[in-house]
Amino acid sequence: MKRIVILTGAGVSAESGLGTFRDKDGLWTRYDLSQVATPDGFARNPALVHDFYNARRANAMDAMPNAAHAALARLQAARPGSVTLVTQNVDDLHERAGAQDVIHMHGQLMRALCAACGHRWDAPRVMAVDAACPGCGKPRTRPDIVWFGEIPYHMDRILAAIAACDLFVAIGTSGEVYPAAGFVEEAAMIGAETLEINLEPTPVPGRFDRVIEGPASETVPAWVDEVLGGAAPVA
Repeated sequence: MKRIVILTGAGVSAESGLGTFRDKDGLWTRYDLSQVATPDGFARNPALVHDFYNARRANAMDAMPNAAHAALARLQAARPGSVTLVTQNVDDLHERAGAQDVIHMHGQLMRALCAACGHRWDAPRVMAVDAACPGCGKPRTRPDIVWFGEIPYHMDRILAAIAACDLFVAIGTSGEVYPAAGFVEEAAMIGAETLEINLEPTPVPGRFDRVIEGPASETVPAWVDEVLGGAAPVA
């Protein structure tokens, strides 16, 4: 049975109403990322950072998984132990669709982190600057999100899974932000097949052995059917 590593990006959740960095009128366009998505920004104005992530958390909590999330959960359930699901997304839509043991390399909106002691816990819908850490009691709570300039989570585990995979699939990700952008090269180096599923191919042609274009809610279920033997190959 093929060992599959799947990397998902913002394009998987976009059809659930969660915007991407590139949306012209999305939440991101109303904030300076250096102010709300960096450790320095949090140190300068934690209230602004909490306002931003409270809005993102509310958006994510009100969203529903789409057909792409459901299809990946179905694939994982049909191939127990052979499908590693890694996401750049900070929402919990994969889990709510039924996926198990999702690796969140950029953290999770639904989790809180103490900047003083490193304690983690489930975040409330609205986080506040003066909220005390349940571990140490200090008012240093922040979203458990990997900000610009910070090291993504679980890199050793992700790279180990890629080093052992037979197929690497990138779905709905721009392929421009490292280290995730380099995963396809890591997979190709060990001889794994590589597949991109996206609205349009990433800017560098020839990076993947195969490219499937189209909305994730259509292309991902069709590809999963193909893998599970229920449909002809997707063009």
